Amino acid sequence: MSIGQPRICIVGNLVGRHTGNVTTQGQILADLLVKTGYDVISVSSKLNRLLRMAEIVITVVGRRRSIDLIIVEVYSGPSFVIADTVSLIGKYLGIPTVGVLHGGSLPEFMTRNTKWVSRVLRRFDELVSPSAYLKEATGQLGLKARIIPNVIDLDRYPHRLRRKIEPKLIWMRAFHSIYNPGLAIEAFSLILDNHPEATLVMAGVDKGLEASIKQLALELGTDRRIRFPGFLGPEAKAREFSEADIYLNTNDVDNMPVTVVESCAFGLPVIATDVGGIGFLIDHGNEGLLVPAGNAAEIADAVTRLLGDPELTSRISANGRLLAERSSWESVRSNWENMFRELGFRYPVRTASAAVHERPSV
Repeated sequence: MSIGQPRICIVGNLVGRHTGNVTTQGQILADLLVKTGYDVISVSSKLNRLLRMAEIVITVVGRRRSIDLIIVEVYSGPSFVIADTVSLIGKYLGIPTVGVLHGGSLPEFMTRNTKWVSRVLRRFDELVSPSAYLKEATGQLGLKARIIPNVIDLDRYPHRLRRKIEPKLIWMRAFHSIYNPGLAIEAFSLILDNHPEATLVMAGVDKGLEASIKQLALELGTDRRIRFPGFLGPEAKAREFSEADIYLNTNDVDNMPVTVVESCAFGLPVIATDVGGIGFLIDHGNEGLLVPAGNAAEIADAVTRLLGDPELTSRISANGRLLAERSSWESVRSNWENMFRELGFRYPVRTASAAVHERPSV
């Protein structure tokens, strides 16, 4: 029986509330649910880990009478403590909880911490995975997860069909070892051998490797053809991606990266290392080109292939947009609302008064 529209609390590392930090899926979902008519509390945007946890606990416990459903972003590593703590609180308070699985490192984390992860995930009333990759990993624990893709606001990504392209490359992730930015430099060095006019934009926040990556570019003699614009906000991202013709994804670990979906939405042909969930996301030769992890020569060959095959480039550019449309709110919304209905809630009937409420600073 329907028990009314859920008042939702979304819990996670919502650090994208601060300029210069990545917008997380939890934050995007919160904003889109509000536009749809839901009342949403989102927590926490604290940058300090301890303050973030304190704010999460205070918010969930202190506002329990105005929360009908808790959605928790579940990541591996130290962030898994959030899932553990909030799922336990939700169970104690009798508030339905939904765990949303994220991160290419989560399957390996499950393997190393099977008892802990299994105990925590079993507390959730529903588990959501953005990809078949994490759904399969969860199945290894005897648990079921429903697939709801990561979501993007498709209106922010104007599409341009690429056909006859130039070697204008873009890479955008954090400068962290799991994203292997050095591989992009090595591949670009090989690309310059045959295409000296090529350019590369490497954008993203520094997680400790940016200086060494710039040094590598200098050592390989590619530095004059590379630009490092730093973190890209929405307007800068649209500008840089619209001017580029190929997106490079060089990760060693990955799941369903939103940056790849964003690139597809812009119409950029994607060349990605075939790791984690990437093979579940991209149909090789139709929605992008997949290459072995850590292989700079294969990346360079894939770039040459796109440059010399307008038909292939056009097909990937067009199909990439269709891939991105599967992650649009128009497509994903029904998945969330079907789950809400199965949990006993009904759909929203109003749109004007709903808002995202962030917990005041503690």
